[in-house]
Formats: sequence, C-alpha cells, structure tokens
Amino acid sequence: MITYTKTAMFFHWITALLIVGAFFLGVTMVDMHGFSPTKLRYFSWHKWLGVTILGVSCLRLLWRLSHRPPAYAGNLPAWQSLVASGLHGLLYLLFFAIPVSGYLYSLAAGVPVVYLGLFPLPVLIAPDPELKVVLKQVHYVLNMTLLAGVSLHVLAALKHQFIDRDGILKRILPY
Repeated sequence: MITYTKTAMFFHWITALLIVGAFFLGVTMVDMHGFSPTKLRYFSWHKWLGVTILGVSCLRLLWRLSHRPPAYAGNLPAWQSLVASGLHGLLYLLFFAIPVSGYLYSLAAGVPVVYLGLFPLPVLIAPDPELKVVLKQVHYVLNMTLLAGVSLHVLAALKHQFIDRDGILKRILPY
C-alpha cells in the first residue's frame, strides 16, 4: 500500500494536535466567568494557536498542491471516494476560515492580535459591535462544523481499520 510522504504525515498530525488544543482551549476559556488573568492568558494562547494553524495550513496546502496524495484503494466504492474527497476539501477550507473568522472577530471586538505577544498582526477592520456579534457566531458555527467533520473523519478511519480492515489508516501513520 502506498503511504503519504513523511512531510504530509507531519502536516496531518501537527494540524490535528494544534486544532485539538485550540478547540479545547477555546471551549475552556469561554466557559470561564468574568475576566481573570488566566482567562486572558487562555484567549492569547487560543489566538496564537489560531495563527499557527493558519500558517501551518498554508504550508500544508502548498505541499499538497505540489505532492499528489496516494490514490484511494481500488476496492473503495465510488461514493466513499467522493465523500472522502469532499470531506477533505471541507476540512482544508475550515483550516483557513476558522482562524480568519477568529482574527476578524477579535478585530471587530477592538482587540488586536499580537502573535506570541511579540508580533502585532495588521488591523484590517475597525472595531464594530454589530460585526462582532456576527463574526462570533460565524466562528462558532465554523468550529462546530469542524468538530462534526473531524469526528466523521476519525470515525471513517476507525471503520476502515477495524471493520473493513483495508489498511487505509496505515497510509497516514508515521510508523
């Protein structure tokens, strides 16, 4: 079976780790009451993870565009290939849309983003309370869509591993 390149595997797993971290940090910070130093620190870390995810996603997309992924197994039904391709496309779109929506949400809230506390990102929009409400909802809906998409992706991988036993999961494992 043909596997992904080591670089593709690295991008896959580092993206997964960063997204899981950002997601759980996001859920934790919004459930905290009031404004505390810890909550503000979590917001900063969440934003830094978002910027990192965006940067890694840019590199990942460039790699993907210049290196074809292995073909799906010949015994994979056409509908599963179509669903898998569509889901991968959606995930890539969300890798970009979620950090951008969060960034714009911060700016609309009047809170600049300073990556790692050192590098201020450009202020692209002025504070706007009405846009802030919309962007907050957009960011939330995109994240819930990502949660559903990643869950489907993981369930499909587990189905292929433990029910179909077709080795598809081994293509992305680094060992």
